[in-house]
Amino acid sequence: MPVMRGLVQRVRAASVTVVGGGADEVVGAIGPGLCVLVGVTHSDGPDHARKLAEKVWNLRVMDDEAGVMNRSVADTTREVLVVSQFTLYGDTSAGRRPSWIAAARPEQAEPLVDAVVDHLRALGATVATGRFRTEMLVAIENDGPVTVLIDL
Repeated sequence: MPVMRGLVQRVRAASVTVVGGGADEVVGAIGPGLCVLVGVTHSDGPDHARKLAEKVWNLRVMDDEAGVMNRSVADTTREVLVVSQFTLYGDTSAGRRPSWIAAARPEQAEPLVDAVVDHLRALGATVATGRFRTEMLVAIENDGPVTVLIDL
């Protein structure tokens, strides 16, 4: 059974801009750190949010002094951008149009994404976020590039 997932990208910088309504608004931005796109499915709960936050916090994808991915964001910049991403649960196994059946509804997903953010902050992260239920432009300057999918 699928559970919460995070697509983690090591970034030099990342930001989220909410578009529409006549004016664009930057709602979250970080410098060097991690951008985490979070997908929530129906079976997820608070424990999954905590586990994802801990995994992101301790994931050793940041370079050490020798240029080896041996450090975590906890050891380095402490900056994380978290953006809800229901499309991580897009099923493309049949036809040409993805099915979103496995993605949790916003009413379930929003508090769990907020819980990931809260747990990261409790661990010591400086966290920026997107805004739920809005059209967003996510600018990511991928460093490496390093991209890792976390499936709990």
